[in-house]
Amino acid sequence: MNPRQLLLDSFHAAVAAADPARILPAHLPKPPRGRTLVVGGGKAAASMAAAVEAHWPVHAPLSGLVVTRYQHGLPTRRIEVVEASHPLPDGRGEAAALRMLDMSNQLGPDDLLLVLISGGGSSLLAAPVDGVTLKELRHVTKSLLHSGAAIADINAVRKHLTRASGGRLAQAADGARILALIISDVIGDNPTHIASGPCAPDPTTYQDALDCLARCRIDAPESIRQYLLRGVSGGIEDTPKPGDACFAHVENRVIGNAHICLEAAAACFAQHGIQTIILSEQVSGDTYDVAQTHAALVRSISTDHRLALISGGETTVNVRYPDGRGGRNSAYLLALAISLGDAKPVWALACDTDGIDGSEDNAGATISPDTLERAQTLGLDATKALLFNNSYGFFAALGDLVITGPTRTNVNDYRVMLIN
Repeated sequence: MNPRQLLLDSFHAAVAAADPARILPAHLPKPPRGRTLVVGGGKAAASMAAAVEAHWPVHAPLSGLVVTRYQHGLPTRRIEVVEASHPLPDGRGEAAALRMLDMSNQLGPDDLLLVLISGGGSSLLAAPVDGVTLKELRHVTKSLLHSGAAIADINAVRKHLTRASGGRLAQAADGARILALIISDVIGDNPTHIASGPCAPDPTTYQDALDCLARCRIDAPESIRQYLLRGVSGGIEDTPKPGDACFAHVENRVIGNAHICLEAAAACFAQHGIQTIILSEQVSGDTYDVAQTHAALVRSISTDHRLALISGGETTVNVRYPDGRGGRNSAYLLALAISLGDAKPVWALACDTDGIDGSEDNAGATISPDTLERAQTLGLDATKALLFNNSYGFFAALGDLVITGPTRTNVNDYRVMLIN
């Protein structure tokens, strides 16, 4: 079978394993005595809402509102779907988050708050706190994303600058039963890190947020700095912590993650008689360092048969040239191709399972044993493209982008190296 097609098939198998229509219905509770309100946010929010509607008893009360990324919506009947901006928040997401808080605050002990959470929810549910404008929140968010900071650090800041994250959605619905169904896009699957944990206790503090801004050398607006300092001094109540009474009737349940996707991809390769090694579902760190490590691993392997090495997780890119185009997956592949050189006949794919690599229209890309040779023929400089954060243009010129459109799920990145 064509190696590139084999890689693509494994990616599609991985994504299908995290399809809300497949994984969500088994986790739906019985309708409560009172109302059921559905709220939530993330790249999978619309498909999760559609799955709820498809399997909820017709005569049981059901209403709600979820927010997803632009072009990730789906038609629904009982649960309103709003599209908003990602990765930088906008007014539509802000308004949706405020409406969710208001609706949740009206629930009583006989009611159920069903919360649908997936990756991307941090920005989609970003209603800034009093004294901080949306423009200022966007500025800090963009600076953090470009800094290469880990998602836990970024979320420590966002939890303390937005109204619904860091357990505050659960706090708003205090008294009702709350079930949060979560599709994880973070390493370790800790609900506090997924979409900034709207229904999970927040162990971080205002001081942690300030420390992150300092560590990442973020020049935050004075209003944000002063707000966080007020929090440190006790002038503003912190996010609810582990053990807080508002979590007494809350369950955060992870229903999908990278593990199930990697297992599905491994099964795809097994169907073709190809041995597969799952390196890790928790790959993190600098994108270029990870690529070099993977290249060194490939060079060290001696095999006389096809072998697939797959991994999940999320790497980070320190964006040196903001005008460049390309996400962490295409950057990883470009660095991998350079590091491999002509060492071995290796094919590789790296894609984001949500179908969007960074902010471009591709899920990722592929490389082949002749990637650098073909690039040279076209006058492309791989090293220069990597340096100037222009991996998208590099792979677009080669015709090696992987374009799927929104998958409406999100369990982070999928990478595979096929030693042919």
